[in-house]
Amino acid sequence: MRIKEVIQQSIDVKQNILSSTRLIELIEKVSDKCITSLKEGGKILFCGNGGSAADAQHLAAELSGRFYFDREPLNAEALHVNTSFLTAVANDYSYDEVFSRSVKAQGKKGDVLIGFSTSGNSQNIINAFKTAKELDMVTIALTGESGGKMKTISEFLINIPSTDTPRIQESHILIGHIICELIESKIFK
Repeated sequence: MRIKEVIQQSIDVKQNILSSTRLIELIEKVSDKCITSLKEGGKILFCGNGGSAADAQHLAAELSGRFYFDREPLNAEALHVNTSFLTAVANDYSYDEVFSRSVKAQGKKGDVLIGFSTSGNSQNIINAFKTAKELDMVTIALTGESGGKMKTISEFLINIPSTDTPRIQESHILIGHIICELIESKIFK
């Protein structure tokens, strides 16, 4: 039955993440980088396209709103939520520049940029990472198995052990939720 196959595939990808000491340690490390930035007055910026944009916006809301408990809001934003800015830059420059211009406007040294791309080859996110590096921001890529081009330009690469877009996205949101939980629990004991 296809339903059971899909559920099992999702479980298998998550089991591979659970079995990877490298990925588990990396999730802890990037969480700590986010905590350091927030504690020092920095912010976390998220970007992605399509379903990954939805994940970016979802996770920014978990931090700027609340996750498990009532607490002060944390400085987090998804870069695509200003549709006037997004469409103006896409029209006047190109879609490849929408996130990099936003990073240039909002980012500063010590801030964190988290980019979601199942392929790792989204040019607008690659450009944003290049701009973030110029600003001495922390760059964290969540991709599929290969890491794509983001593999070589991100400071931290969380590459999901799968080539299946839905299974990758399911794991991105799982890891994002773990990062949000760690941030919230360590900042607000």
